[in-house]
Amino acid sequence: MSRRGGSAFSSSSTAEEVTEGIDGTALTAIVTGASSGIGAETSRVLAMRGVHVIMGVRNMVAAKDVKEAILKEIPIAKVDAMELDLSSMASVRKFASEFISSALPLNILINNAGIFGTPFMLSEDNIELQFATNHMGHFLLTNLLLDTMKKTADESKREGRIVNVTSCGHRLTYRGGIRFDKINDESSYQKFRAYAQSKLANILHANELARRLKEDGVDITANSLHPGLIVTNIHRYYFHHGSSNNMLRSIAP
Repeated sequence: MSRRGGSAFSSSSTAEEVTEGIDGTALTAIVTGASSGIGAETSRVLAMRGVHVIMGVRNMVAAKDVKEAILKEIPIAKVDAMELDLSSMASVRKFASEFISSALPLNILINNAGIFGTPFMLSEDNIELQFATNHMGHFLLTNLLLDTMKKTADESKREGRIVNVTSCGHRLTYRGGIRFDKINDESSYQKFRAYAQSKLANILHANELARRLKEDGVDITANSLHPGLIVTNIHRYYFHHGSSNNMLRSIAP
């Protein structure tokens, strides 16, 4: 049996258990990477609690299936899908612009989307793909939506929440931490170290953002979250290239 902490929840607690009794009917949330895995379950449970969920997804066909499944279970759910490719800064800007144009409030931003263990590739913006997708896209998205979140927090008098889904694998990054001068260095690229590097960046982003929001007196919290060892399709490259289970256990959320 898992040892429970002060919250009375443990590693075996489900999202439904943690949110039981919470009324989110006045809240709007964006969940990136919501077409599968942790993002899909997060969207389902938020919708179950009455939150208006905007799924930011690259695969709109998969998102349609997730949305239909949620509505089948929860007919009164408020769920919408918008196209978002975190590896593309143009896509991030388009998503943010369209969301802001909708005039919807934004109480919760869950930066969940991610890729893991990819072969060396550059994004369309010439940034190593894991760093571009896992960190740069979310960094830009958060920055573009921050004014909307501040306005929502001020007008609603309810604390805003920003959550970066990261990994304890950040401890396995390259020696010295983030190699800012070698992000795109193919010759020294190690796919698991690169993943860990992007996850360390998520944590540093949340830490600094939390500090600045507090310093400015803004009623928004920013936190990084390690979800535990949850095997989803984020590991598709990992399994395709036949890496060891020991590394998987040590690095991946």
